[in-house]
Amino acid sequence: MAKQDKETYDSYEKDVYDNPPAGPMGVHRGARSAASRAMPYVIVIIVALLAGLLFWGVYSGEINNLKMPWSSQESPTTSSAEKSKSGESKSKSQSDSASGNKADASNADSPTDSQQNDQNADQNAGQNAGQNAEQTDNATAQQVVNTGTEVRVVNATNITGYAQSKVDVLAQAGYTSVSASNPTGNVPSQTVVWYQNETDKATAENVAQTLGISNVQQSDGLVTPIVVVLLD
Repeated sequence: MAKQDKETYDSYEKDVYDNPPAGPMGVHRGARSAASRAMPYVIVIIVALLAGLLFWGVYSGEINNLKMPWSSQESPTTSSAEKSKSGESKSKSQSDSASGNKADASNADSPTDSQQNDQNADQNAGQNAGQNAEQTDNATAQQVVNTGTEVRVVNATNITGYAQSKVDVLAQAGYTSVSASNPTGNVPSQTVVWYQNETDKATAENVAQTLGISNVQQSDGLVTPIVVVLLD
């Protein structure tokens, strides 16, 4: 009877703690593999080797000769080719400078075409300047008003003393050789001032302006250098 009243595991009511999840829990973990246990030691050894190599390269100076994959590499063939090209360019420049010096010397000894052209241009410019000066002198001579030029005033109207009145006007303007006369032969259709030579053109224009005449013409066969024909 006493043995039957003894409490056992099965005599208690089951709860959540009697059904734990499968696998290790808490500090109870499964066994690790040999590779995972050895990995930290391998990493430490690799880092130590790399640090030793870095220290040796810095101390011995060999790190400066270390070529990285992304750095440009120059082959001996390329460098020698570039050196030969630079030597050729130097020799060519020296030869060109020498030939240029020779050409300059020859150009200094003999006049070039451009120099001859400049000389010809200077000569032509001098000649043109002389011709222009002569033309200017002639034009100046033509444009000078000569109040001493002989002027004849012809009265072709029926107004008595009309020519003499114009003579008086010209005399007051400074003309010293003016005369009045009657027409002989054919007369023009309107009042006009005739002049014989080109040198009298300026004087004829001044006579016409003084008398209020707008028609000025050059004519040959005049008895006097300037003739004024009055028709109105």
